[in-house]
Amino acid sequence: MVRIKNARWFIFLLDYFKDVYLKTTRTNEQLKQQLLQFIPFLLASSLTGLAAFLYSNLFELAEELSASIYEANPAYLFLLTPLCFLASWWLVKKTAPFAKGSGIPQVMASLDLAKPRRSKLISHFLSLRIIIVKVISSLFKVLGGGVLGREGPTIQIASSIFYVVEKRLPAWWLHVSQKIC
Repeated sequence: MVRIKNARWFIFLLDYFKDVYLKTTRTNEQLKQQLLQFIPFLLASSLTGLAAFLYSNLFELAEELSASIYEANPAYLFLLTPLCFLASWWLVKKTAPFAKGSGIPQVMASLDLAKPRRSKLISHFLSLRIIIVKVISSLFKVLGGGVLGREGPTIQIASSIFYVVEKRLPAWWLHVSQKIC
C-alpha cells in the first residue's frame, strides 16, 4: 500500500515537472521571439534619437551661420539665398525626388504601400539616400535664410532609419509587419 501511494506521488511529481518544463519551454520560445523583435526596434530607436539630435544641432548651426553672414553684410543674402535654394532644389531633383516636401505625406504613402505586392515601392520614400538628401537639402535651405520646420523631415528620417534597419536584418531573423517599421 505504501508503494502505491509513493508511486502515485512520484507520477504526480513527474507530471507536474513535465508541465512546468513545457510551460517554461513555450515561455522561453516566446521570449526569444520577442527579443528578436525588440533588438531591431531598440537599435532603430537609438539611431533615430541620435539622428534627430544631430539634425537639430546641424539645423541650429546653419541658422547661426546664416545670421552671421547677414550680420557681416546683409547684401550677401541676395547672392546666398538663390544659390542655396537652387542647390537644395537641384540636390533633391537629381538624387532623391521623393525627399521633397515635408516628409509626412511620404511616410503616409509608404504605410499605404506596405502590402506584399507593392512593398518594393517603399524604398522610393524611405531609404538611406532619403536621409542624406533630406538633411543636406534642409541645411542648404536654412543657410539661405529659408523657413523650414524640422518635425516633418525628422519623421521621414526616423521612418527611413526604421526601414533601413528592418531591411538589413538577416533572412533568418524574425521580421515584423512593415506597417510597424
